[in-house]
Amino acid sequence: MAENHINQEEYVSRILDAYRKTPGTMGTVRRPDRLVAVQLHQRGVPLIAVENALLLAAARRMIRPTGAAPLSAIRSLAYFLPVIQEVLSLRVNPDYFRYLRHKIERTIQTR
Repeated sequence: MAENHINQEEYVSRILDAYRKTPGTMGTVRRPDRLVAVQLHQRGVPLIAVENALLLAAARRMIRPTGAAPLSAIRSLAYFLPVIQEVLSLRVNPDYFRYLRHKIERTIQTR
């Protein structure tokens, strides 16, 4: 897979871009976020696993009962570390994450 051959700079850039664009985040990147992304690269965490974890966490936060109190914005990439670990242990069809992406996009459009 091509993502296994990207260098640390490209990996970190792609992770931080995905994080910045994830609904529910502050939309800004700080130094600690960059350090977390570097650590993920050093651990060999696949880029797709991180991207899928961002999707899964965003969907869980967005698709909530009507009238539920709003959640505060996510201020750190570290927030997603437990979900990244969860995604690494999942055996889910990639179509599920495409479904989540579509569901999030539709939810954003209807707001």
